[in-house]
Amino acid sequence: MIIVNVKEGESLDRALKRFKKKFEKTGVLRELRSRQAYEKRSVTRRIQVKKAIYKQGLNQEVSI
Repeated sequence: MIIVNVKEGESLDRALKRFKKKFEKTGVLRELRSRQAYEKRSVTRRIQVKKAIYKQGLNQEVSI
């Protein structure tokens, strides 16, 4: 359960923004979406490798 303490005089919008940030960090929504459709382990691994290659390419471009 996510608990967000609202401080004295703090606007509701600000507290809601903090709640959304905490909620996103937990990864609940990401996990829920991934569980909606089964994905084979080999497919999951292939996607992870593609993401790693992409990120590595970005890092090399930045350092050049």
